[in-house]
Amino acid sequence: SVCDYPGLVVHKTFDEKGGDFKACPIGTGPFELVSYDVGQKVVYKRREDNKWWDGEVFLDGIEFIDYGTDPAAMVSAFEAGEVHTNFETSADYVSILDGVDLVKSEVVTASTIVCRTNVTNKPYDDQKVRNALQLAVDNAVVLQLGYGNAGTVAENHHVSPIHPEYYELAKIARDPAKAKALMAEAGQADFEHELITVDEDWHKNTGDAIAAQMRDAGIKVKRTVLPGSTFWNDWTKYPLSMTNWNMRPLGVQVLAIGYRSGEAWNETAWANAEWDAKLNAALAVADPAKRKEMMKDIEQILQDSGIIIQPYWRKLYSHSVAAVKNYAMHPTFERDYGKVWLDEEA
Repeated sequence: SVCDYPGLVVHKTFDEKGGDFKACPIGTGPFELVSYDVGQKVVYKRREDNKWWDGEVFLDGIEFIDYGTDPAAMVSAFEAGEVHTNFETSADYVSILDGVDLVKSEVVTASTIVCRTNVTNKPYDDQKVRNALQLAVDNAVVLQLGYGNAGTVAENHHVSPIHPEYYELAKIARDPAKAKALMAEAGQADFEHELITVDEDWHKNTGDAIAAQMRDAGIKVKRTVLPGSTFWNDWTKYPLSMTNWNMRPLGVQVLAIGYRSGEAWNETAWANAEWDAKLNAALAVADPAKRKEMMKDIEQILQDSGIIIQPYWRKLYSHSVAAVKNYAMHPTFERDYGKVWLDEEA
């Protein structure tokens, strides 16, 4: 839908040209596409006539350079003067980039990461197994070890306190003994779970923290870390894996695309007709105060289902050299460079 940030408003010839942005790079932004090399670089230039609906554009162009998933490469790029700004600074590298005379931008968001089961794979079709995994994990500890405390603790239902319809549920404490007992009751005490993550540092660290707590509760866990080029090919199909979710302004938005029955991005494959009906009713209510009361059941049913361990909400950071002006980190990773400029004397 056009209200979700990945939605592109494209030219009428887009489908005729194969649905490929490189073949039909016609948009309404301040820049024009020059080249697009996957895994290497994307180059834009300012519109030839410098005519843009929002006025004058100050930059001659922009280059997006792919340095891979290792943040150390980004640090080296800054130190070598190869880049002016970055896409994102992971929490572990904030202090490092603060120390090389860069300007930090940070924003509170409803961006998150979830450790999700896919219920079409055994034993994750069993709610006892899913609840056991949840009870084995202390989300506050995962926030500390996985993301350096750069955020707030989440509650396993994917609605954030900054969402206008958020309803605060009773807190659930980690209970490793109950987790182990539930797993045994489900007949899966000897089952080895495989937790798959991409190799990006905070994904890996968060997965490691969750796996360690599960093992501490007597649950067998194998860790598998994959390169992004492999992981994202099958991200909706893994039995047990971790996925980052970027912020949507409303809680009902992310619930609709992530957990409603049959949705393309419902990577849990969970389906609950009662929950779908409650969510659809909430989606039809514009007043957030009225929608808030409806969210109690929606959040509770999702939390009780055990389909996700959602440890934290992320703060997002980026860094720039002092010459970059009028740029800030956006809560949904938008790249707004139309009114950015460089002051080389800064």
